[in-house]
Amino acid sequence: MSLYTGNTLFPTANIPNGIASQMDDKPKNRMIYLDVTPARTPFKKLTSPNTVVPLQDNLVNPLISKDIIYENIKPVFAILRLIGVLPITRPKPAVNQFQIASPSMVYSVVLYVSLVSYVLYLSLHKVQILRTTGAEGKFEEAVIEYLFTVYLFPMIAVPILWYETRKIAAVLNSWVEFEIAYKQMSGRSLPVKLYNKALAIAIIIPILSTTSVIVTHITMVHFKLMQIVPYIFLEILTYILGGYWYLLCESLSFSANILAEDFQQALRHIGPAGKVAEYRALWLRLSKIARDTGIANCYTFTFVSLYLFLIITLSIYGLLSQISEGFGIKDIGLALTALCSIFLLFFICDEAHYASHNVRTIFQKKLLMVELSWMNADAQTEVNMFLRATEMNPSQISLGGYFDVNRTLFKSLMATMVTYLVVLLQFQISIPDENQNQLENGEESIANITSTVTEAMTTTTTATTILTTLAKKKKKH
Repeated sequence: MSLYTGNTLFPTANIPNGIASQMDDKPKNRMIYLDVTPARTPFKKLTSPNTVVPLQDNLVNPLISKDIIYENIKPVFAILRLIGVLPITRPKPAVNQFQIASPSMVYSVVLYVSLVSYVLYLSLHKVQILRTTGAEGKFEEAVIEYLFTVYLFPMIAVPILWYETRKIAAVLNSWVEFEIAYKQMSGRSLPVKLYNKALAIAIIIPILSTTSVIVTHITMVHFKLMQIVPYIFLEILTYILGGYWYLLCESLSFSANILAEDFQQALRHIGPAGKVAEYRALWLRLSKIARDTGIANCYTFTFVSLYLFLIITLSIYGLLSQISEGFGIKDIGLALTALCSIFLLFFICDEAHYASHNVRTIFQKKLLMVELSWMNADAQTEVNMFLRATEMNPSQISLGGYFDVNRTLFKSLMATMVTYLVVLLQFQISIPDENQNQLENGEESIANITSTVTEAMTTTTTATTILTTLAKKKKKH
């Protein structure tokens, strides 16, 4: 068999043994240049339009660009900043600060000074009304008149909130640290979904507050149209603070439930004891946030609780004092105010009680139900230390250590309110009524007239007897 020596592809090259010599040559490495600028490090300024910026993996880089809790409560924070009571500044995402010289603070001061000036003008006008009519009116009517002055007390809460804004910003930054720690441990963002509730609160509360003040204006005689503006502002402030407190407590409750569920799943296939230690450290962060929430809002919600207690007491007294005369149109505003104030006070106490229960009691139940027999000694020690940490670190929401906000507080305030109502009603009964005074005066006049007539008749009878006796003596002579 002869070898094929023809080469049609390479006619000038010899084909020894039927193999082209080019096939034996080793391929040479050649540089391939592309018109693409290489990606620079993130620390340098990106100038080329062809630069490819690598995506940040949140599982590798746990830093987040938005704090989840703030973004969920953002609609309510926007309302509070709009009415000038919470001047928090955010120089960049996930950073909350309070600066006295910030534009937000200047806006708050200007708005507050304008409102105080208007309220002072109305208050002076109101005092003149009380001086002219209060002395002649009934006691319960004077109390109802003074109730409208009490409605202006929330103006004091605005500078109190300015003072506590720095502490509130620190609590929001603590939430950011908790979210980062949770993402590092679980590999996902904190699944808190409260934005729709916050948006509903930010829309519904201003509408209901405005409607309530308008109804009171229509049903009350002395409540003039020019007084509506400050009362609407203060009504919105009072109830939006309740919504703000509700969202803070709900964030604590959601986070505690999520952490408890994750911990329960981790206990089913627990490995090293370090995992239990990570959950313990995360729970300690959450417990501290719960305590700091009460401390940061200490003076504000102490004032709000006392204010609501006073409003409830005076409103219910105004209603009870009119029972003998029957309820009228003017009592609709008092009844609406009393019901809304009771509901808000109960809501504040109940939500704080629920949040404290979730942060502490739920975790204690999970730890007490853990089966320790199949765990190693280190894991058992960590679980026991976790249980001891829940006992030694209280998670109750306390207003500066003065008192805990829970259902017991609501019960105590209601019992005290009943005591004061009894005292006010007894004081009202002890004051004589004008009609009763007129009746007593009339009875005294009738008695005087009767005694005068009786005396006159007696005198006439005596005179007649004397004249008759003298006449009989003359006839005998």
